[in-house]
Amino acid sequence: MQSTAIRFEGRLMATITKKELVDRIAQRTQSKHAAVRAVVQQFLDEIASELARNNRLEFRDFGVFEVRQAAPRTAQNPRTLEPIEVPAQRRVKFKMGRLMRERMNGKAGKRR
Repeated sequence: MQSTAIRFEGRLMATITKKELVDRIAQRTQSKHAAVRAVVQQFLDEIASELARNNRLEFRDFGVFEVRQAAPRTAQNPRTLEPIEVPAQRRVKFKMGRLMRERMNGKAGKRR
């Protein structure tokens, strides 16, 4: 598996694709790629559908996805420096759960 890397805030960061994730899960669970791909895609579709309905998704210890309303604002075109009105828009906010926070901060959290 060959993941790509990008530079973010001065650090090199790997980009993992959905295909690579499916490959890993299929290998670790000894399942067929097609079945894993279908489950992963359905999972992502369900997350998007629930967020589109303004529902909050909570995955215990992993984190919470919720929709927030961003207020309209005035921005500036960087080329012309003209003010631009940016309409209100919905954004997805993710808040890390306990295990995610522990892993992100270098502590080895237990898997349940």
